[in-house]
Amino acid sequence: MLYPVFECAYQGFASGSLEKDSWAVRYFASLGMELCCCQSFAKNFGLYNERIGNLILIINDQTAMTNTLAQITLLVCHGARIVARVLNTPEYFEEWKGHIQTMANRIISMRKALRDQLEKLGTPGSWDHITNQIGMFSYTGLNPRQVQHLVEEYHVYLPKDGRISICGLNPSNVEHVAAAIYDATTKLIYSPLYIRMNLISIPRSFYRSTTSVNTLQTNLC
Repeated sequence: MLYPVFECAYQGFASGSLEKDSWAVRYFASLGMELCCCQSFAKNFGLYNERIGNLILIINDQTAMTNTLAQITLLVCHGARIVARVLNTPEYFEEWKGHIQTMANRIISMRKALRDQLEKLGTPGSWDHITNQIGMFSYTGLNPRQVQHLVEEYHVYLPKDGRISICGLNPSNVEHVAAAIYDATTKLIYSPLYIRMNLISIPRSFYRSTTSVNTLQTNLC
């Protein structure tokens, strides 16, 4: 038997709607299925030092429920009280939802800005996956060599798998980041993995020169 476990770390930051971003969990629950949902409020409440979360369990067997609850004791409650106060006070709850929508809109707009700038520069390949993906992070499709080029030549920092934090982008650095990606994808040969994934097509020339921009330090980890 499959037992679904959901991770809900960025509720509201994908679409701006708390309901839409939790649709899958609500749907499974409506079917009467047992499930576990690990929900974090670190991001959408800004409680990074508290690391408050919410464990949602749907268990149909009373004995199993009793045994499970026996394992959950002495929980830290300071962060939980903050979240509970906001969620149970209508005016605070509405204000918080407004903040969530603002953050989601910013993330969506920076995805569009990055894609637009990449396409404006004529960066090889299709970059629609930048705007098709959702949430705080995006997998660019860059390979480790290209990532290393971004780090060493442009001081744009991201892990070797090419994942960037969209929240690290802003109107002041998005052109710099796009220029770095353009330079990496036109100068460095692509790995077979990314060719197969079709995220980036092969340009006619692997080594096309480009004008570098002033170095800025951008952290996109």
